[in-house]
Amino acid sequence: MSLDATMFLPILPEILLFALAFVILGLDMILPKEQHRNLGWVTAVGAGLILLLSLFARPGMQANLIWGGMLSYDWLGFTFKMLFVFGAGITALFAMDYKELGERGAFYVLMLISAIGMSFMASATNLIMLYLAIETTSIPLYILAGFFTGDEKSTESGFKYLLFGALTSTIMLYGFSLLYGFAGTTDLAEIYTGLSQGQVPLVVILGSLLLVLVGFGFKISAVPFHFWAPDVYEGAPTPVAGFLSTASKAAGFAVLIRVFLTVFPQVIPLWGPILAALSVATMTLGNLIALTQRNIKRLLAYSSIAHAGYALIGFVSMSALGLTSTVFYLIAYLVTNLAAFGVVAAFGRIAGSDDVTAYYGMSRRAPGLALVMMVAFLSLAGMPPLGGFVTKVLVFAAAIQSGLIWLAVLGVLNSIVGLYYYLTVLKYVYLYRAEQAGRPAEDDQLAVPMSRPYKLALVVLVVGIVLIGTLFAPWFSWASSAAATMFG
Repeated sequence: MSLDATMFLPILPEILLFALAFVILGLDMILPKEQHRNLGWVTAVGAGLILLLSLFARPGMQANLIWGGMLSYDWLGFTFKMLFVFGAGITALFAMDYKELGERGAFYVLMLISAIGMSFMASATNLIMLYLAIETTSIPLYILAGFFTGDEKSTESGFKYLLFGALTSTIMLYGFSLLYGFAGTTDLAEIYTGLSQGQVPLVVILGSLLLVLVGFGFKISAVPFHFWAPDVYEGAPTPVAGFLSTASKAAGFAVLIRVFLTVFPQVIPLWGPILAALSVATMTLGNLIALTQRNIKRLLAYSSIAHAGYALIGFVSMSALGLTSTVFYLIAYLVTNLAAFGVVAAFGRIAGSDDVTAYYGMSRRAPGLALVMMVAFLSLAGMPPLGGFVTKVLVFAAAIQSGLIWLAVLGVLNSIVGLYYYLTVLKYVYLYRAEQAGRPAEDDQLAVPMSRPYKLALVVLVVGIVLIGTLFAPWFSWASSAAATMFG
């Protein structure tokens, strides 16, 4: 097998991410300590350049297998890769003002390695490559979740994430081994052929599917595999929690879409209802428990769980519109939730608390930050004309088109519940005052300093939320191209 440019062009984002990680590692060793904060700028600018260069080398409409059939070069994988790179760049900006993060090159290197793993997850068409990609993604995230070694909550967060991740990964790997044993191959397309022609009992196929679903359900934090998310998000550094809730979740959906539609299309009538039930349980439990949360990061964790349920609605619709709506949903969700966690990172660091009472009177202390929070939370709630509104309309429309009216109705009802707790937080921000939380009234006058990296990141995210909700045609077209990979 000869090596030429056509083999390296499809993995250009991964190559550039690795090169950027190598540059960060070198600069970390040679720069004086007082300049280490600039590593965040290098990471963010590097991520932006990777986005631009990758767009010039974007794939055509036809999927192509590369590297011996281990990877697929298509719009589905490419779309998710761009999301991962964008998420890494924004997270680098948010991390710069955290002394324990922003001045340590290891943080940026680990995040970029995880992004490389996510990129391979999105395009893997072989069980071996897929498992290696998942572990390449997960291991750095375990470390990042517990990055604050002097903080007991952060250490506990990393340890819990490691234990739960290792357990679900083991179960998923057992499912992979069964698929290989029954089909005699690790290629996803050939596994489908082997299962179809090998007269494998239906109950065995379904059992393997459920084992694999454990690993994928953990990555997207779907019920009942969600239990790790609130504790991990609360204890992890806030920028890391934002990266986990967006890029890592999107990677899980990318794998779920490709594997299930490639390997198990013959049993859609069986796993379709299973995923529909997971969708209902996920969004219902996530929203109901979020109502009781007093910690803003735990609230966003349960909100993240609920949004996995919404995104599943489009997937279980099993149509081109359904898959398009899921991809589009993940695009808008990544931008929106990064903005929400960005606000929490900026304000929580100054307030010294993640309790919702710390946000009383925030609009007086930081009106710009409060505005960003309002845009992000209203988008998460699905209010027009923001990105979250369009995405919810699309997933519900896909469910109705596929005859799943009951699922769309439950989705709408859950959105109403979600709206309540999002508006409750905004009520604290705009209508409450510091003295109502037992703090001096003067606290309302204390300014919240905003550094240039935070301002840049939040402006980009807010503009993205508004553009996705108003000028959504380009984003919808991109999501349609990604969906055409599986429903072309």
